[in-house]
Amino acid sequence: MAGKTRVAKYQADRTNQKLYFCRLSCQSAGSTNDKQLYQAHCETAIFHLHGALLAFIQELGHFYSLNMTAPTLLDIEQALNERTQVSPEIQRLQQLQQQGFIANIERAYQRCLYAVPPDTIVDEALSSHSASPDLIVNVVTLSNQWLPDETTIREWRNQLLELIEQLRAGMVEF
Repeated sequence: MAGKTRVAKYQADRTNQKLYFCRLSCQSAGSTNDKQLYQAHCETAIFHLHGALLAFIQELGHFYSLNMTAPTLLDIEQALNERTQVSPEIQRLQQLQQQGFIANIERAYQRCLYAVPPDTIVDEALSSHSASPDLIVNVVTLSNQWLPDETTIREWRNQLLELIEQLRAGMVEF
């Protein structure tokens, strides 16, 4: 393995590819005026962004020589605990998963997969608008307001890319 590049050795190419696909989807969203197409591109960008996170977690599994096909942060943490090892990368990702942009990415991803519960939409409508005659219209238009715009998704992508670059720089052979 000595001659392999970092990308080949830890399968970092998939992480990089998913980040690139996210960027392309954001560009497509930004260049359309069609609301449905815009939403489709934003959801696609979120899927690729979440995929980049999963690919990076898999990359970490390879880095720590764990034989896992689809590891979670918890899987890696538990496997390393058995070896009495700690991963600063896993700890950082877990912090951001609880509170930070990774939590936002995961929430957006879940909302792309599953319908937002109707009472959540009504609650959001009631809390953001006083009871008004156009409440019904607000409820209907709020049904997709959970979706972040492409500017927000681009920001999350940049934050994830920056984090991955920082973590990769700190990942030293052991």
